[in-house]
Amino acid sequence: MTTEQPTQDNKLIWAGRILSALPVLALLGSGVMKISQSPQVLEGFAKFGYQPSQIAPIGVLEILCTIVYLIPQTSVLGAILLTGYLGGATATHVRISDAFLAPVLIGMMVWGGLFLRDPRIRALIPLRR
Repeated sequence: MTTEQPTQDNKLIWAGRILSALPVLALLGSGVMKISQSPQVLEGFAKFGYQPSQIAPIGVLEILCTIVYLIPQTSVLGAILLTGYLGGATATHVRISDAFLAPVLIGMMVWGGLFLRDPRIRALIPLRR
């Protein structure tokens, strides 16, 4: 019985899956919190100028975009949708002079994870050695 060493591609794919899991967990948790309409969420969104009736649909959109990203056949579309979503989140924070690094970092992890786990994206964005 022989054991094969993992190939470079397998290592990249697993690194990409792990990196992708971080924003997925954050976005799904965030979406569920928005749908729950807890007092803390309502208070937080009030400072951004959102009405309570707008928060749950934003949470549903966040979850749907994340699910599209999770499906391998639609992961590129999901990354594009999440980029738009996170761009809006960044703009919302910038508008009130709030810290905006979190949505930017989450967006970087979305694309970084996809880059590592999808050879088509690596072919589109080659890194020089």
